Amino acid sequence: MAVAFADVPQGGVLAVEVDGVEIALVRDGDDVYAIRDECSHAAIPLSEGDVEGCEIECWLHGSRFDVRTGAVLNLPATEPVQTYPTKLEGDAVLVDLSMHRS
Repeated sequence: MAVAFADVPQGGVLAVEVDGVEIALVRDGDDVYAIRDECSHAAIPLSEGDVEGCEIECWLHGSRFDVRTGAVLNLPATEPVQTYPTKLEGDAVLVDLSMHRS
């Protein structure tokens, strides 16, 4: 699935569905990162939280994740969140789920 680069807000997040998987797209400058749109602690959509640089915060308990790697940056979450490779083709952002199917 392709999303227009311009639709992903700079310093913000856009919730999309790719092949049945809820994804949060986060833009930092010319880079767009794709992370599963679900907090590993409370199953809350991460796209409803705040973004600061390459970090996204779950609004419910404040867990933060690195959108580049999915790594947990603070408690109460202890498990990382799945990330997915992205590619820019023209003005479209493509998300590749093929390497990370569960």
